[in-house]
Amino acid sequence: MSNDAKFRAALLAFAIAAISLSCGATEAERKNGATSERASSPGGAASAAPDTLLQLADSARIQGQSGAPLWIVEVSDFQCPYCAEWHAKTYHELKREFIDNGKARFAYINLPLPSHTNAWPAASAAMCAGLQGKFWEMHDALFSAQSLWATEPIPGPVFQTLASKAGIDGSAMSSCMSSKRLQPLIQADYDRAVQSGINSTPSFIVGGVMLTGAHPIENFRRIIDSLAASAASRSP
Repeated sequence: MSNDAKFRAALLAFAIAAISLSCGATEAERKNGATSERASSPGGAASAAPDTLLQLADSARIQGQSGAPLWIVEVSDFQCPYCAEWHAKTYHELKREFIDNGKARFAYINLPLPSHTNAWPAASAAMCAGLQGKFWEMHDALFSAQSLWATEPIPGPVFQTLASKAGIDGSAMSSCMSSKRLQPLIQADYDRAVQSGINSTPSFIVGGVMLTGAHPIENFRRIIDSLAASAASRSP
């Protein structure tokens, strides 16, 4: 199976996962909020955005070597406090231990929860930074400085400041955000997760195993080691 096929297979695990709430909404909130979120996303952006632009932004939120045997997919919300906690306590260790050394690839899927009013613009900021090859720099900045923008009525100026400090062209990022050209990607992420029953963040797919909540590195190690042992036992 190709790496792209493995990625698609991992995402299909959304459909069979039974998820409990961690930082998410109730079922009623999800249904009502999903309608509100979709209504705020102009459908015309999908046809106006060139495929190459969407592909560039899409690929920018993937880390790791193409030959890595395992996918780790994070479903997250930049305004979710548990997601910021996981980023601070676990993400960097996971990256050093499994992604940087070729053991796994890591992908970020947006699930901006309706209860978080700045989650959507934050996702847009990160995806637009991805057009400059800086998704992960903005990803780190947004989580690390979440308290600075989470309750701002207009978070854009804070995003520009964070972008500048992270070596990102803030003006280009803001222009991209205003154009809404990447909203189809964020909406596709949101719809894919919600339609599959995921309504809480952070959630993770490690291989074919689902984790919900801000799990410590030990839980990821245990699953990855188990998957590696299982794969080794099947080898001729």
